[in-house]
Amino acid sequence: MNYFTKDWYGEMQVYGFLTFPETIEDWEENLAYYESEGINYKENLQREIEDRKEDLLRFLPASFHPYILDYSIRSEYPTPELRAMAQQWEENYRKRMELIWQDYNAIYLANKHLLPENVVQLHEKSLHDATVKAYEVPSDDVLVLTLDCSGGFHYFTDIQLIFTGVKELVIPKKWQGAWWLYNEIYSTEQGFELHVLFDCPLLEWKIVAENVQIKEVK
Repeated sequence: MNYFTKDWYGEMQVYGFLTFPETIEDWEENLAYYESEGINYKENLQREIEDRKEDLLRFLPASFHPYILDYSIRSEYPTPELRAMAQQWEENYRKRMELIWQDYNAIYLANKHLLPENVVQLHEKSLHDATVKAYEVPSDDVLVLTLDCSGGFHYFTDIQLIFTGVKELVIPKKWQGAWWLYNEIYSTEQGFELHVLFDCPLLEWKIVAENVQIKEVK
């Protein structure tokens, strides 16, 4: 099963967007500050809502749709009804996301002993926020993926992931410069299956291989 998908990420962005000022005073202070900077705060929010409208309508229940369509979901101080709906939706969202992480981690831990040690390191040493610097396919069953991890959580330098015994591979369009967000790993009869969600552009990627070598590039 693929957990960390474009849809999963899109809903996460909606969750992050659905935030409100705590008080009317906070709202009015924001309006006054942006006005003093020559910025129309409400118009900016309306443009952002327009940019996100498709995902907002897709992931939020129908009760939110009137607020989305007239832009008041974020461009006006929230009504008590809207705030209550948002709090309920956010609570349900957090519970669902917690279950997704628990489900995936249970599968990973149950199969960890079947994975090559270097593959385990792909999970243990997060590559979140690494960027694709280069890639090459020197032979039909080898992929060399160079990542810039300077802004990540581990390595803090360039690394190469050298996938060997590649059974399944599709090179994404516009892959160079993409950000590694989340990954999931599964054991196979002859190795492993790696799914990665990248951003900029947002894409899902999958490779099936026998092993991987992780090499720091000095």
